[in-house]
Amino acid sequence: MLLIRGTAGGTAVTGTLYEPGEEPPEFKGAPDEGTPYVWVCDAFYEVESGGQVQSIGDREIRIAFESPMPRGFETRDAAIDAAKEHVRTQFARLGVAGETVDVTVQQAETA
Repeated sequence: MLLIRGTAGGTAVTGTLYEPGEEPPEFKGAPDEGTPYVWVCDAFYEVESGGQVQSIGDREIRIAFESPMPRGFETRDAAIDAAKEHVRTQFARLGVAGETVDVTVQQAETA
């Protein structure tokens, strides 16, 4: 299992990439069972009211979350590339330029 984390403006978002032999969470919209790599991460966007207050850089905004939508991939490289793009896109939805997002990939610690 890999953790793919994007940081920018003093905040972060982390998603999980499940690799072959690992069991991703099951919920509506999950990819076919035959997909060897499964990416799961929150999606969010800025709202005028409601949502949760989040500090990004020198401003406070309100964000609302969408249900996580798992995505399946045939190769590890394709999954990692898509995960990095997803993380950058979430920040872009909040007005943070994608090139300013620092994305890291790390092996998750297992218990």
